[in-house]
Amino acid sequence: MAAADAAADAAAATAAPGAAAPGAHPDGHAPGGHGHGHAHAPGALPGLVLAALGVVFGDIGTSPLYAVKECVTAPHGVQASPENVLGLLSLMFWSLSMVVAVKYLTFVLRADNEGEGGTMALLALVPENLRPKNKTRIGWIAALVLFGASLLYGDGVITPAISVLSAVEGLAVGASSLKPAVLPISVVILLGLFWVQKRGTAGIGRVFGPIMILWFLTLGGLGAYYVVKNPAVLAAMNPAYAVTFFLTNKWHAFVILGSVVLCVTGGEALYADMGHFGRKPITYAWYGMVMPSLALNYFGQGALLLQHPEAAANPFFSLVPKGPATYALVALATAAAVIASQAMISGAYSLTRQGVQLGFLPRVQVKHTSSETEGQIYIPEVNWALFAACMVLVLSFRESSKLASAYGLAVTGSMTITSIIFFVVVRERWHWSLAKALPLLLLFLTFDLAFLGANLLKFFDGGYVPFLIASMIFVCMAIWRKGRTLLGQEFKKRTRPLVEVLEELRTGKTAARVDGAAVFLTSSAEEAPPVLLHHVSRSKALQKVVLLVTVIPERIPRVPPEQRVEASLIADDFYRIIFRSGFMEDTNVPVLLAVAKAKLGLRIEPDETTYYLGRETLLATGNGKMDKVSETVFGFLSRNATGATNFFNLPPERVVELGMQLDL
Repeated sequence: MAAADAAADAAAATAAPGAAAPGAHPDGHAPGGHGHGHAHAPGALPGLVLAALGVVFGDIGTSPLYAVKECVTAPHGVQASPENVLGLLSLMFWSLSMVVAVKYLTFVLRADNEGEGGTMALLALVPENLRPKNKTRIGWIAALVLFGASLLYGDGVITPAISVLSAVEGLAVGASSLKPAVLPISVVILLGLFWVQKRGTAGIGRVFGPIMILWFLTLGGLGAYYVVKNPAVLAAMNPAYAVTFFLTNKWHAFVILGSVVLCVTGGEALYADMGHFGRKPITYAWYGMVMPSLALNYFGQGALLLQHPEAAANPFFSLVPKGPATYALVALATAAAVIASQAMISGAYSLTRQGVQLGFLPRVQVKHTSSETEGQIYIPEVNWALFAACMVLVLSFRESSKLASAYGLAVTGSMTITSIIFFVVVRERWHWSLAKALPLLLLFLTFDLAFLGANLLKFFDGGYVPFLIASMIFVCMAIWRKGRTLLGQEFKKRTRPLVEVLEELRTGKTAARVDGAAVFLTSSAEEAPPVLLHHVSRSKALQKVVLLVTVIPERIPRVPPEQRVEASLIADDFYRIIFRSGFMEDTNVPVLLAVAKAKLGLRIEPDETTYYLGRETLLATGNGKMDKVSETVFGFLSRNATGATNFFNLPPERVVELGMQLDL
């Protein structure tokens, strides 16, 4: 990876500017959807609500396929007796109400950073004084956030696998002879899902939105049919039935929470995907269609089980008669399952982009898929890595019931971490009193820790999968952060005071001046970049016009246009240029340079400009501050990261790379 990058990355590695986060209002209220991440054109709200149904709520919308089933079937389920059914329904109803409606929609979605959500955006809201002074260390707050983000990657791998498998398994309910076809059909569907990601969430949402409307109407309609036949099931809205369930089943009731939590999987995606659509469309979609449909369907499955306990093997597909109705429902459920995967895939894109801009992940290729909404992106590397991991899971576990044990740990771990960091934000940035913030934290953790504890019991039954994935990603994040910090420090050692170098160049003793303009990336305004020194020492020549460019990553999603470019003259024909980029913005250096040149009154043609980048070779001897294994991992990540030429949109034909060897 080209490290003139060190210029841009050093700023990130040294923990950039502690810019304020305009999205975080002191009173705890978000800016009402006016951040750049979800600024909507007039009349766009209905379309965004429709698209949100197709992307954000796909995951939680397909939970009825397996949530009740896992609660009343072996190995962790309870017998489908009337008392147990009502108790389970009460737990599910209040989980949906308290975790999704209260925690996320009412509170957590207010913690947006200029319209962007997700754990990385939450980290950006944490005040600078709570961060470690030693920038090679992450600190406990950042470590929690990064591990929570890593768990979401694990969730993004499991969600497509379990959703598609559970839907296609409905074929075996209609005809047992079709069971051997479930696995190959699932593989083909998943391949198609990841293949169409390059169309972007907007295009996918417009296609998926109408399907999800049909899906939610079907969920509500089927549920309502059975609720009308047995309205006594609505008594489960009384939380006393949940309490009775625990008093009756004792320890087993706690164990069953590991399956109950499946009804809220996808809740964290509401926050991660907020930048794609905005808080208002997500809220409207939830209360207008998603919540009523889910509640009706769960109560409908419960009503069916009260009349036919033998339907516990697959209560969802038992809502329709065997035969053509089953196959029609399988087809619709499969489409909905494909859409369910979209929420976590889109969330993974957003998290990756934020991680790159905050200096925790290597650079990747980010493709914008919408000219109207900046938050809608596609990252090929993330897409195909998720696909490969998903295929490994599908071919290894082969059944949705086996994957269910692996599913909950990622979700509950991430939810618990979000609650803790949200508490830090409301206390330290919004300055809520302890009397106001602590009861809210305890309320959130009552559900989060109970669900997390229950899922930890299934660690060796498959729960280790998301934990293993998250641990690997977290270690890579920590190594990358430390490596980029040490690399920035190493480059700093190789610099010289800029005033001293300029005086030497002015006399013409060290290098002859030639026509043209040279652009060097640097992280310091006071020192000459190592690439410039290396170039002058080797070539003994330097262009007449020199532009020293610094890219500063800010801890806000987007920087106002008038603040993005600063330009000034520092000596004869030497110019200092600063570009500021938010963590949800791309940095197109040639475009920004054109703005800087206009400010400076420079008339330099693009073909007269040469970009000089450094390319480091890491020796990984173990003699430096990084151990040999960490430096080897860092070197691997560096080599496979998107190069500075592509990342900064530099014209390849005008880029010169200068190599140097380093041992960190």
